[in-house]
Amino acid sequence: MALPLSRSVRLLMGQIQRCGSGVASKHSARCLSQAAARPEPTPNENEAVNPTFVNRNPRNLEQMALAVKDRGWKTTWPHQQFYHRLMFSRSQHHVTAEVFSYTSPVPVLTCSTKEWAVKKELASTNCVAACQAVGEVLAHRCQQAGIMRMVYRAIPWTYRSEGVQAFRAAMKQGGVILSEPRRKYVGT
Repeated sequence: MALPLSRSVRLLMGQIQRCGSGVASKHSARCLSQAAARPEPTPNENEAVNPTFVNRNPRNLEQMALAVKDRGWKTTWPHQQFYHRLMFSRSQHHVTAEVFSYTSPVPVLTCSTKEWAVKKELASTNCVAACQAVGEVLAHRCQQAGIMRMVYRAIPWTYRSEGVQAFRAAMKQGGVILSEPRRKYVGT
């Protein structure tokens, strides 16, 4: 009983039989090792542009303020019209800051006094110095990630507190701009 062979094995066997048949010569071994000739591309193929081009770097459009912002409903708070949003929260024991992207409910960057590296440098994890330290560390992480602009809307009754002011000042000193450019609308 013969075993069924795959197509590639049958083709290889056929090449061996063709090269092996006839007079043995030094060219019979070369028969299997020759590379297939590559067709030369025509200049028109190289210059063609795909009509359905997809931008694979959406951050480029964000930085030029051309990317689409989801407007959401006007009655929602906080509003949904942003590329990156900064959320700052204080609890009885810790200070936390998170940066969200408009495409994901999961934070892109976070910093908190719950992290051991931040916590070991502080006397207290919920004081004004802790807010400033979280702001400095998050600003450094934003610089490394390339996020230079983001929306920050503090809750109105907490905006004037010393901790929030220290956090905002640390973010600004770190080189992060706490506002985004207005979206440019390009006619099609």
